[in-house]
Amino acid sequence: MTPPPTVPARLTAAEASARYAEFTVVDVRTPGEYAGGRLPGALNVPLDRLGEAASALAAAAARGPLLIVCASGARSARGCEQLVALGVEAATLEGGTGGWAAAGLPVERPAGAVARWPMDRQVRLVAGALVLVGFLAGLAWPPAHWLSGLVGAGLFFSGATGTCGMAVLLGRLPYNRPPKDARPFEETLARLASA
Repeated sequence: MTPPPTVPARLTAAEASARYAEFTVVDVRTPGEYAGGRLPGALNVPLDRLGEAASALAAAAARGPLLIVCASGARSARGCEQLVALGVEAATLEGGTGGWAAAGLPVERPAGAVARWPMDRQVRLVAGALVLVGFLAGLAWPPAHWLSGLVGAGLFFSGATGTCGMAVLLGRLPYNRPPKDARPFEETLARLASA
C-alpha cells in the first residue's frame, strides 16, 4: 500500500468532470453559500467543521477519492491540506464552483435558491467598510483611526496564520446559516461514513 500524498492534488473542472463518478464531493462553503447552488451530489461540510468530520471523511476516502470544493478553490485547498495532514487523501477543484459553472458543467440549484456572496467577498466588503469608516471618522475624531489599524492588524494576522476571525463571525449571521430545510450536519456525517 502506498502512503497518502503529502500535497493534495489540484484538478481542473475538465479533469474532475471526466472522473466525477469516482468522487465523493465535499463542499466546504458555508451552509448559506451551499444552499445557493452546488455541484451535483455534493455534501456540505463547512471548513470550520472539517475536524469534526475527519473520521467520516476518512471512511469515505477509503471507499474512493474525495473532491473538495468551495467557491473559488482557496478554502477547498486549505481543507485538502488539513485532510492530507490527517492522512486523508483528497483533491481540490481549481476555480471552485465558479470555475465549474464557467466551464458549462451542471450546478444543482434548488427551486427558489438565492446565490450567496462567497465568504471571502463578504470579508473584503466588511473589512474595507470598517477601514473606510475608521479613516473618515478619524478626520473628525482622531482616535477613530485606531479602527482602521485594528482591521489592518486582523488582516495581517489572518494572512500570517491562515485563519480569519471575521469569516467565523460572518458565518454566524443568519444570512450564512443553513436554511430550515437543510440536511442536518449529523446526517451528512452518517452519509459520508456509510455511503
